Amino acid sequence: MLTAAQVLAQNNFGNTRSGGLAGPMGLFLIILLAIVTVLLIRNMNSRLRRLPERFPAPGEDAQAGTVEAEALAVDTVAGPTESGGRPADSTEQQARR
Repeated sequence: MLTAAQVLAQNNFGNTRSGGLAGPMGLFLIILLAIVTVLLIRNMNSRLRRLPERFPAPGEDAQAGTVEAEALAVDTVAGPTESGGRPADSTEQQARR
């Protein structure tokens, strides 16, 4: 008859040495996740550095947007200009010369 200590001491898990790929595969996955995490943090830091220090207040945002839109509309109507204020020569005009 088996005692309680003998029942608890029995190995009922089968052969644990065959197919011992779980350890190396787990290590590979942990290292892969660590590398992906580091790359993600670096990417997010670079994106945060490109943001402005302060954003305009909600009331100022609407006014700034209309001023920028008007300035863009004036630039597109007038076309590109040289530093002297004259319209810049297009590439077709330069090719004809």
